[in-house]
Amino acid sequence: MTALLLGALGLTLSLLVPGPLAAARWPDRAPAAAVLLWQAITLAAVLSALGVVLAAPEELTRAAGSGRFVATAALVGALTVAAVVVTRLLFCLYGVTKRSRQRRTRHRLLVDLLDRAERRQELGVDNLRVLDGALPLAYCVPGREPRVVLSDGVLRVLDRPQVDAVLAHEQAHLRHRHEWVLESFTAFYRAVPGPLRSRAPLDAVHLLLEMVADDAARRRTGPDPLRAALERLTDAVPLAEEIGPDPMGAARARRLARLTRPDRRPALLNTAVAVAATGLLVLPTVILVVPWLDRALDAWPL
Repeated sequence: MTALLLGALGLTLSLLVPGPLAAARWPDRAPAAAVLLWQAITLAAVLSALGVVLAAPEELTRAAGSGRFVATAALVGALTVAAVVVTRLLFCLYGVTKRSRQRRTRHRLLVDLLDRAERRQELGVDNLRVLDGALPLAYCVPGREPRVVLSDGVLRVLDRPQVDAVLAHEQAHLRHRHEWVLESFTAFYRAVPGPLRSRAPLDAVHLLLEMVADDAARRRTGPDPLRAALERLTDAVPLAEEIGPDPMGAARARRLARLTRPDRRPALLNTAVAVAATGLLVLPTVILVVPWLDRALDAWPL
């Protein structure tokens, strides 16, 4: 029964929850808390899968009244499969991180070579690089030696308060290491078998991190310069190359809409989401795993 319930929970979190949660609008009011909830959902799904792998063989052998040899074989098999699942996740995370760092290193060298130092010095930002180009682009290159990159078109179409808002937005990405969050979700997406995975968490977290950076910039420069800059800038692919553009502008429209509202601080919503995220991780363990583990320790030949 424990394996069945954990399997149902894992499938629900992997297949049923992502779509409605990604379409919901309440996360726009508390994007940082919503990212925490997405992380809890993802981790709970992984733990549920591991729980199924460990619980199912033990429950089947106990129900069948199998002997010590069969129980030992079931234990070894369950531990082996669990190790394979964890290894696959870690391998995917390593691969995503390694490739991202390599691309960022090459990108950082390229923007350093193409930098227009005279334009950068006018702004007085150490890690800024300004590139030639009429298209207004702004993004950041994370890493040990981060860069904020602006095209010359940005400096032509934005005034100084708007440029400061853009810089504050990109610096927030770098300061809070948002690339780590995106890399972990990218690794999870690649590790999960095709029929069981959804791209909704990756896309939703990407948008929420943009909103988190918007909030940091809004607190620093006010909403008006940031909103005006967002209306004029062309979408780029920040932080992670795995994230695609937003051709219909839906994400940009959501960001602009929330910038037109007063800067409310939904403390109650933040608290409720944090409690939900914690409960999602703790309650299945307390209600399902702990009682099963107590029975399994008696049944398995340890």
